[in-house]
Amino acid sequence: MSDKIPLLVIHHLSSEHQAVLAERFDMTYAPDDAAARAAAIASRGSTFRAVLTIGVHGVSAAEMAAMPALELICCLGAGYEMVDLAAARARGIVVANGQGTNDDCVADHAFGLLIAAVRGFHRLDRLCREGVWRLSIPQPPNVSGKRLGILGMGAIGEKIARRAAGFDMPIGYHNRQPKAGSPHRYFDSVEALATWSDVLLCAAPGGPATRHLVSTRVLDALGPQGFLVNIGRGSVVDTEALAAALREGRIAGAGLDVYESEPARPESLVSLDNLIITPHVAGWSPEATQASFDRFLANADGHFSGRGVVSPVP
Repeated sequence: MSDKIPLLVIHHLSSEHQAVLAERFDMTYAPDDAAARAAAIASRGSTFRAVLTIGVHGVSAAEMAAMPALELICCLGAGYEMVDLAAARARGIVVANGQGTNDDCVADHAFGLLIAAVRGFHRLDRLCREGVWRLSIPQPPNVSGKRLGILGMGAIGEKIARRAAGFDMPIGYHNRQPKAGSPHRYFDSVEALATWSDVLLCAAPGGPATRHLVSTRVLDALGPQGFLVNIGRGSVVDTEALAAALREGRIAGAGLDVYESEPARPESLVSLDNLIITPHVAGWSPEATQASFDRFLANADGHFSGRGVVSPVP
């Protein structure tokens, strides 16, 4: 019998990373397929001691109950919104994540979307390919000097703010509570932040507490000269409210890396010319992926050696 620790992987990994895990663990690989995931738990659930997942896939209470030997749930990346934390705590299961491993990558992508949305890169690219010259195109606004409102001033929000400082952008933010020591202006509601902002950038986590925080009222507060960027979770923004605001010119434009319908495209948004959208890749780069994978190994090694995980979920 193998003395390797049984591990269930329910997220896509490269063949190289799969090979590393197969050397170290008794790995069952069932990524992104609900039927394969259910079949793996049904056939081997009694053996699994660890699960590797991501925030949007998570692990449910029912799945935990079907894995009585489970000790450790690790999420690649910072998100863990679909892990049932109450069920994990009740069972004594340790939950860890990849906090900090892809923050720079997400912040870089977020600022790219911000510039692309404000400068209208999607529309300009199309017009240029159609042979339209600049004299026939309204001048796109500056990015420098715009007021940037950050919804969710965590580690990624802080890194976005540092990048914005290079563009002389005043920074405001909204969290559930003011952040001790923050030099930036705090707003006690999303609507107040949107009213102040030229660009509202969502870096908030997913889950019931943040669902549709960006609503019709918030978009109307942002106004016809305002821009929305979302690199947090798709559920933070009401998709139909955003589609209507973009169609009707009640906001100027948007840049999205996340959307509620993932992985299916957001049908009400895809035809809009004042939107630039990417398929949830803000945290993806070779460097970030390797760092996230290395963090999983460190968390697993720490747990099963008795030292403790490196980055436990609070």
